[in-house]
Amino acid sequence: MNSSQAVRPPPGRGRTGSDFARLSRKIQEAGLMDRCPGYYALRIAAVTALYAAVWAAFVLIGDSWWALLTAGFLAFVFGQVALLAHDLAHRQVFRLRKASEVSGLVAGNLGIGMGYGWWQDKHTRHHANPNHEDLDPDLTPDILVWTQDQARAARGLPRLLGRSQAFLFFPLLTLEGFNLHVSGVRSLLDRSLKHRTWEGTLLATHFAAYLSALFLVLPPGKAVVFLLVHQCLFGVYLGSIFAPNHKGMPTLRGADRPDFLRRQVLTSRNVRGGRFTDIVLGGLNHQIEHHLFPSMPSPHLRRARTIVRRYCQEIGVSYLETGLVDSYRQTLASLRTAGAPLRKPRTA
Repeated sequence: MNSSQAVRPPPGRGRTGSDFARLSRKIQEAGLMDRCPGYYALRIAAVTALYAAVWAAFVLIGDSWWALLTAGFLAFVFGQVALLAHDLAHRQVFRLRKASEVSGLVAGNLGIGMGYGWWQDKHTRHHANPNHEDLDPDLTPDILVWTQDQARAARGLPRLLGRSQAFLFFPLLTLEGFNLHVSGVRSLLDRSLKHRTWEGTLLATHFAAYLSALFLVLPPGKAVVFLLVHQCLFGVYLGSIFAPNHKGMPTLRGADRPDFLRRQVLTSRNVRGGRFTDIVLGGLNHQIEHHLFPSMPSPHLRRARTIVRRYCQEIGVSYLETGLVDSYRQTLASLRTAGAPLRKPRTA
C-alpha cells in the first residue's frame, strides 16, 4: 500500500470498534495504562538538571567559541523538554488536568519558548485524524507538499520547493525551531486561546531571559552565531523525532474513515531500537502504540508493542516497523513521489 492510497477497513469488520475494545482490554489487564510517578519524577529531575547544567557551563565558558559546544547540547536538552511537554499534554504524567496544564505551560512556554496551547490543539487534531489530507494539520501544504494532489494544486512556495523537497527536507528542518517560536507568538492573537495572558507572559519571560543570557555573556557576533547554531540544531532534532512517525505512510482524504484501530495503525510507523532509541526519541519510536493509547506512560510503550503487534497479526492488520535510517529513507522517498507532478515539464 503506498502513501497515495486510502486506508479502508475490511468489509464488515472494524465498524463497531470491537477490535480496538478487545485490544484495549488486553492492555488494561497488563497494567500498561497505570501511571509511572517514579519514572516521571526521575525524568523531570534529570532534564531539569541538564537544563541548568548546560546554562551554567555556557556562563563558565564565557566569551569563547567553545561556547558553541553548549549550543549543540542545549539543542538536545530543548528537545527533551519538548518531549516532556508532549507527555504532559497527553496526560501521561499527572492524573489531574490542572497539574498537566500548569506543568505543560512551564515546560513549553517558559522552558523552550513554545506556545503550549497552540501546539496542544494542533497535536490533538493530528491524533484524531493522522495522515488525513483534509483534517490532519501536519499534512497542511504550507511549505512542502505531502501528496501528489497537493502538488498539482500548489502555488507559491510549495510549488517552488516541491520539485526538490526530498533534497531540501533536512536543510529546511533547521528552520523548525524558529517556526515553533513564531507560531507560538502568533497564537497569542487568537482571543479564544486558553490561558492567553499566562502564555504570553511566559513566552516573553523565556525570550527575554534567553536573549539576555546570550548577549550578556557573549559579544553580539558570537551571540548571534550561538543562537543560530542552537535553534537550527533544535529544529533538526525535533524534525528527526517526528518525521519517521507518519511521513510516507498511507494517507486518507474526504470520507475515508476507517475504524479507530486501523486509522491509527495503518497510518503510523514504528522505529526499531533499544533503550537509547527510547530516550533520544522520547518513546515516540513506538508510534503505533502511542497513537492507539496516547495517555499510556512512555515507559510502557515498549511492552505494549509486543501485545499490539501480535494482536494486529491475529486480526490481519498490517503493522509496520523499520530501522531509523530506513524510516528516513521512506520519508524522503515519499516526499520525492509527492513532488513528482511538479517535476514534469509543462506542455504548451
